[in-house]
Amino acid sequence: MTDEPKLLGEGYYWNELKPGMRFRTFGRTITEADLVSFINCTGMVEVLFTNEEFRKSHSAIKGRVVPGAFIYAIAEGLVLTGMGQATGLAFLHTDMDVKAPTVVGDTVHVEIEVTEARAASKGNRGLVRTKNRIVNQRGETVIEYSPLRLMQGR
Repeated sequence: MTDEPKLLGEGYYWNELKPGMRFRTFGRTITEADLVSFINCTGMVEVLFTNEEFRKSHSAIKGRVVPGAFIYAIAEGLVLTGMGQATGLAFLHTDMDVKAPTVVGDTVHVEIEVTEARAASKGNRGLVRTKNRIVNQRGETVIEYSPLRLMQGR
């Protein structure tokens, strides 16, 4: 045991996580500025995201639609700041399903369930898989994904 205080915001170590553990992140409201910044940063200049007149006449989605890739990126930020800060070593894999659209003004959070936590083949590291659901303010799941991460051990 150490006398050193716990570092605020430090993530979990792989061997502190057990299958069945569940977590929920804080929410994040998606703004017009967020969408424009993401589109400009990535070059994702699809007319659905950049042309309001096209969207009004061609989109089946009401509202200022947001790319699923952006919502996934927001979710990863929410998850990592609460769960993997300074303990995550590598993102290895994920399967992802977009279930519903997200629009500017929606607020999303992530519900996380640990499905696997085991030692890696070498070093004080482990593999952790979670089932992550990105949920909007209406309780609708907009994206599900199952990342596999390499994480430090204690």
